[in-house]
Amino acid sequence: MMSAALAPGAAAIVLFGTFLALFVLRVPVAFALGLACLPSLVLEPRLSPMMLFNETFKAYNSFILLAVPFYLLTANLMNVGGVTDRLVRLSRSMVGHFPGALAQINVLLSVFFAGISGSSTADAASQSKIFIDAQVKEGYGLSFSIAITAVSAVLAVIIPPSILMIVWGGVISTSIGAMYLAGFLPGLLIAAAQMATVHVYAKIYHYPVYPRATLKEFFYSAWISIPALLTAFIIVGGVLLGWFTPTESACVAVLYTIALSVFVYREMNLKHLYDSFVETGRLSSVALFCVGTASAFGWLLAYYQIPRALLENVSTWGMGITAAGFFIAFVFLVVGCFLDAIPAIIIFGTILQPLAHSVGMNPIHFAIIGIVSLAFGLVTPPYGLCLMISCAVAKVPIRFALKDTMIMLVPMLLMLAAIIIWPDIPLILPRLIAPELLK
Repeated sequence: MMSAALAPGAAAIVLFGTFLALFVLRVPVAFALGLACLPSLVLEPRLSPMMLFNETFKAYNSFILLAVPFYLLTANLMNVGGVTDRLVRLSRSMVGHFPGALAQINVLLSVFFAGISGSSTADAASQSKIFIDAQVKEGYGLSFSIAITAVSAVLAVIIPPSILMIVWGGVISTSIGAMYLAGFLPGLLIAAAQMATVHVYAKIYHYPVYPRATLKEFFYSAWISIPALLTAFIIVGGVLLGWFTPTESACVAVLYTIALSVFVYREMNLKHLYDSFVETGRLSSVALFCVGTASAFGWLLAYYQIPRALLENVSTWGMGITAAGFFIAFVFLVVGCFLDAIPAIIIFGTILQPLAHSVGMNPIHFAIIGIVSLAFGLVTPPYGLCLMISCAVAKVPIRFALKDTMIMLVPMLLMLAAIIIWPDIPLILPRLIAPELLK
């Protein structure tokens, strides 16, 4: 068998060097990943530039990835169909009497939204429109309002269902059902850390508090929200009980949300439905185009055996599970600052998976460390898509809210450290409910 024309080191320099050069020139990430493949495809005699199209389109031949546009559509339908309004009312009855009431509602709504939509960008876009201006009018600082809206949005990719879990399962062959169960406790711990941060801010800056809701108000809010909350059971429960595949559960969730919005809440018309389809098509095309070009980039990494070359040095460090967990988290935290989470999973998840396997790390534990770490990248510049969306809604530059965002990340990073040190945090629910998924 003929060896490749480029050594792993030279191929890595060509691939990553071209990508970084294009990134600095502000070429969109999806295009930069595809264009970075061309020099290697031209230099390698056994390859051709046409393979870029071949590998890109092969990535789309995945039934699992069909779940991505359906999750996004579910989120968009929630916003126009009255589902989000009911969840806001329920959140207010539960935490409106906490210090920093409206910000606490913001975080709790993200927890509910995460259990239905799986999309942080959809969460950031909808909640920025709902909360930022409302918080400022009640006396909250604009920087704080932007920061808490952006950081709470990352819960949507940690608490199941999560688009990142779908992509991770499709790329690294990990049980999506087990990841769904494993994401609950870490997501709730991070939400608790965010609410504790809001509490501290509220005490320092004397943010307002709402009167405590009566039991009657709480039960009424819960009653009218039950149909909305059932969406989460359909998506997650349907997968765990074996009723649906992840893709099928996302499709059923869309049909259920449409029926709920049209026949129960009666707040959706044909124009709302059309607008939701258009917005979903736009967001899905961006996300899935990234998947295609990142897959071609990842294929070249495997062709030149770059992951093996990188891990030959790392494996000599003699790391245990905990040290390897911190190393994996560090890589994803850094990568997440510059790269969208989906291509980061495809490229760096496949690189780091052999390291996790070599130290005996459970694949589900590895997945949760990677997904939580990449979630932070949604609010860290220069990428920071959720922070970018919140700042765009508030009409201020990203640097305006950067200080408060970084402060809020500190307790969240402590939760990430706890997930690494104590694997039982993500693994306890899969072991109790569906141990067969961990095999």
